[in-house]
Amino acid sequence: MALPVAEIVKETLKERLTGERVRRFGDKKPLVKNALKEAILDVLRQPGQVDLFAALKEKAAVKEPLVVLFIGVNGTGKTLTIAKVAKLLIDRGFTVSLACSDTFRAGAIEQLEVLAGRLGVKAVRHQYGGDAAAVAFDAIKYAKAHGVNAVLIDTAGRMQTKKNLMEEMRKVAKVAHPDLTIFIGDALTGNDAVNQALEFSKYVGIDAAILTKMDADVKGGAAISITHALRKPVLYVGVGQDLEDLEAFNPEAFVGKIVE
Repeated sequence: MALPVAEIVKETLKERLTGERVRRFGDKKPLVKNALKEAILDVLRQPGQVDLFAALKEKAAVKEPLVVLFIGVNGTGKTLTIAKVAKLLIDRGFTVSLACSDTFRAGAIEQLEVLAGRLGVKAVRHQYGGDAAAVAFDAIKYAKAHGVNAVLIDTAGRMQTKKNLMEEMRKVAKVAHPDLTIFIGDALTGNDAVNQALEFSKYVGIDAAILTKMDADVKGGAAISITHALRKPVLYVGVGQDLEDLEAFNPEAFVGKIVE
């Protein structure tokens, strides 16, 4: 957990426990654990929620696609996560198309096309080295013409220190006008994921986060730290390599696992 968040949790815990009475030889552990759970939940509940399906229904009512832009650094599993989100939407009865706006990483377009084929959805692509914003524009145009409910835009993974790539991401956002911008973070990177999210937010703004590799992270401090730093919720967590391995982030269940 990032130090500023740890300090907040500590102070909240102190406030909750001050004045509590325990029998002289009573067990204090349950009291402390419950207070700690509530202190962490206070952080996770602060930003409220983003309802992806409510947003889809609102856009569908006016016959417009919901445009979702996915951003993040290299190696977080962003492209696979996009396919997982697409599967989630398809299973709920929505139609989806994908934008191959990662025109930078070798194999990125083919990877998304293969995943699109598995899902039975359209993947809009250009050539490598092409204009990533133009791909997003064409994908949105396709969705409007064919009555598709959601456009999920993949972007090149980039380190937050690469200013030219960050500017390209800003251009994609400017052209696409996304309804939601979702940061994909690797739970295993810990506090570095927080620094990444904050820098990305400076360029395009972030509405929510999805954390990958949560099945390998027994503590999950990144979820708490990102929520506090961005004041935005974690929507889903990746828990495996299959398209079905995406779970809604449940703060109560999450805290129950880390404070046993």
